Amino acid sequence: MFMKKNRFFQIAGIVVLVILVTVGTNYVINRNNKTISHEGFSFDRIPASYANFKNAAKAGDTDFTVAAELTVNAVVHVKVKSQVMQSRGFGDDPIFEYFFGPQFRQPQQPQYRMGAGSGVIISADGYIVTNNHVIDKSKEIEVVLNDRRNYTAKVVGADPNTDIALLKIEETNLPFIVFGNSDSLKVGEWVLAVGNPFNLTSTVTAGIVSAKARNINILDAAMKIESFIQTDAAVNPGNSGGALVNTRGELIGINTAIASQTGTYAGYAFAVPSSIVQKVVADFRQYGVVQRAVLGVKLDHVDGELAKKNNVKILAGAYVAEVIESSAAEEAGIKAGDVITNVNGVEVKSVAQLQEQIGRYRPGDKVTIDIVRNDKKQTLNVKLKNRQGGIGLVKSDIDVDVLGATFKDIDNKIKEKFSVDYGVEVKSVNSKGKFNAAGIKSGYVILKINNMRMNSEKDIEMIMKSVMDNIDKNKVLWISGFYPNGKTAYYAVDLSE
Repeated sequence: MFMKKNRFFQIAGIVVLVILVTVGTNYVINRNNKTISHEGFSFDRIPASYANFKNAAKAGDTDFTVAAELTVNAVVHVKVKSQVMQSRGFGDDPIFEYFFGPQFRQPQQPQYRMGAGSGVIISADGYIVTNNHVIDKSKEIEVVLNDRRNYTAKVVGADPNTDIALLKIEETNLPFIVFGNSDSLKVGEWVLAVGNPFNLTSTVTAGIVSAKARNINILDAAMKIESFIQTDAAVNPGNSGGALVNTRGELIGINTAIASQTGTYAGYAFAVPSSIVQKVVADFRQYGVVQRAVLGVKLDHVDGELAKKNNVKILAGAYVAEVIESSAAEEAGIKAGDVITNVNGVEVKSVAQLQEQIGRYRPGDKVTIDIVRNDKKQTLNVKLKNRQGGIGLVKSDIDVDVLGATFKDIDNKIKEKFSVDYGVEVKSVNSKGKFNAAGIKSGYVILKINNMRMNSEKDIEMIMKSVMDNIDKNKVLWISGFYPNGKTAYYAVDLSE
């Protein structure tokens, strides 16, 4: 009896052991193949497993300390002193005051205002990038480094079309930021905005790339290029001209604008991409002026309304509304109604992207352009031109030289006699220039060109470049002023001839 009971327990133990081994084995085999169940229904034949993190796409590094350390000392504070234009009384005309007396205006001393922004050191020998609007109309520019050293800066070049300016200070062994590739930026990628606002030393904020190739219609220039990087990194007044960098500490943009109804940060900031900045800086250093390649077309954005109106079947690209006569586009065979979709292998989905791509080239460069015409794709070869319609590079002083005149600031005697505090005197006129052809004589005091006050020869050069940048045919300088004998004279100088 005892033996039977003992045998029974032996068999029962073996059975229990087998059951435990079987259950354990099944658990090990199936632990990575979970059964999906939903509301009581079992799908045993559908294998599933939890996502393994090491197999997912690696996210960008969110440790910003290295990028910050590489950049904060290369971002500077830019202080600017500029003259404030004063109201001048009846008709804003000093000649009227000369004949009818000064009762319409009280004598005033020149007034100045102080402005500020940020800048980015891009070379050890003192080249600094900032925004054109930061230093525009400046009389004096001071740069303060992150370690509080300060320097007087000179303007190497300024471009209102991209809102980029290049400054130079005399120093060596400076910390600087290397350029990165803005083309490789992806929406959602981490970026840092580094500025030096209010002279607080460099300040760092973080955000992501919200969008690329944004056109916000903020620049006031005839040949403006707006293809901004949009970010939600906090950018406030004083940050203009500061650095937008990636997590490797590379410069991928110059912070330029914010979208806000209050004038302070509201979640939308915009930066000029480094691809444009590098081209402008290289032109300033090599030529002294931006070498602007011109396609010679007027463009519209492709949207649903335009597509329906013009029977366009695609909703991406730049629509050619008009082709300028004798332009690079006309010579290449581009026609009104074409949609440009590609430049040198780079896809173009908007007017901003087309402007950015063409802006990378110089006059005389050859590019291939893909167009869609009557629902068919064509590839055209285009030789880009300069703003004067030629293919040569533009010299920095060519516009002023073509006038055939030399200039000087007006002296105190003229200022007191005619109660003026602005103007430029024509020092001499040669027989071959446009001034002589228009009848302008030496001694003539230029007050305004195209209704803009002239304070120096630099102002004349800037207004001429603005006129020449206009792709329309009307390239005329409307000049008003007077001679030392008090005679008022008005002239029209046609720069297109």
